[in-house]
Amino acid sequence: MFPTLLIVDDERATREGLRSAMEDDFEVYTAANNSEALTILKTEGIQLLLTDLRLGGDSGMDLIDTASKLSEPPIILMMTAYGSVDTAVEAMRRGAFHFVTKPLNIDEVEMLLKRALRSRTLETENLQLTKQVKKGGSLSRLIGKSPEIKRVTDLIEQVAPTRATVLIEGESGTGKEIVANAVHHLSGRPASKLVVVNCAALSSQLLESELFGHEKGSFTGASQRRIGRFEQADGGTLFLDEIGEIDQTTQVKLLRALSERSIERVGSNSPIKVDVRLIAATNRHLRQMVDEGKFREDLYFRLNVVSIQMPTLRERPEDIVLMANAFLKEFAEENQRPVKPLSNEALHLLISYSWPGNVRELRTAIEHGVVMSNDTEISANHLPAFVSGNESKPQEAIQPTKNTLPTTADFNLHALESNAIRSALAQTGDNRTQAAELLGISRRTLQRKIKELGL
Repeated sequence: MFPTLLIVDDERATREGLRSAMEDDFEVYTAANNSEALTILKTEGIQLLLTDLRLGGDSGMDLIDTASKLSEPPIILMMTAYGSVDTAVEAMRRGAFHFVTKPLNIDEVEMLLKRALRSRTLETENLQLTKQVKKGGSLSRLIGKSPEIKRVTDLIEQVAPTRATVLIEGESGTGKEIVANAVHHLSGRPASKLVVVNCAALSSQLLESELFGHEKGSFTGASQRRIGRFEQADGGTLFLDEIGEIDQTTQVKLLRALSERSIERVGSNSPIKVDVRLIAATNRHLRQMVDEGKFREDLYFRLNVVSIQMPTLRERPEDIVLMANAFLKEFAEENQRPVKPLSNEALHLLISYSWPGNVRELRTAIEHGVVMSNDTEISANHLPAFVSGNESKPQEAIQPTKNTLPTTADFNLHALESNAIRSALAQTGDNRTQAAELLGISRRTLQRKIKELGL
């Protein structure tokens, strides 16, 4: 949806002229006086208010006063042919964002409206970030505004304060460990340890010893007692990554530990009570493994008290630009480079690529671009070959709808732009303003390119 704009002026020609100039980028309402304006403000969720100072028998200053006291006040710009420093100061003292004088420069007014809207958006995002930081900052690493990532953050906030076991499922590189960290840090145990075990990195015997510990002499090479990860995590959280890789014997012992809240070291029959919150993650389909007899059903249900499904990056392409910009800043600072913007062509490539390696792969691509660019921006040829399509067989482009998008290896710029624009329009439900934001271009530029490309 377009941002909502209310134009208040007692001159009909001015109202309609502004409406005509702004309706490509805003959902425009008009009013001739304070009474009409207040009715619209109270019913239509107005985000921007552009009002004249003198409204026949009404005062624009009075309208500013009233609008500023609404539960969700609009961003206010004052316009008048009677401009003075004193008037401007008074308007801004009462809550106006800016002040413009007649005759109006339409481009200037449009720029101010968009700047005001961006300022409000940044304020909102900063407020949300501040709230996250107060919670430990743990959710700030989950970058994105898509419904898919919003569902994940909502689930994290819901389950984190409980003792429930959490199973995080999703493809490699989707950010499962970030979720595990967030659940731990938003729990009642943030000061306690988060102990991490990669189950795929250890043999079955070593994994058993790693989890439960062992007594001296319990097996060849056990020269001294070892405290296992369950004991290390006592009072905190144990994160078992790649849980689908553990063998049947270890599955039985893990089930017992979860059921009885106690463990036994290898070579010992003495139970040790542990207070551990367990989080597990896998890129395997555990339900399918249960059906195939490769994973115990009873353990699956113990682990799957709460399931968090991590979306792939191709399921939330609207987050790609947000992530890319965040990674640009991170790697520029890490490599002591200036922060450079991505060119339009580079953005199109990022949006068009299918990201089989998900967020981890995107991070790699952006770091490569930061390191390789010696120009004022990061262009397509600074991105790695797997993104630019210079490898022998590029990945299939994202197809969020049934529309067929170009996926051939010999993309030219025309095809890339067409592909990216179609993808952005499909992801935003044909909302051109949101699509333009996703592509990093203005709405007018998008409209021009749609016409040029015959879309």
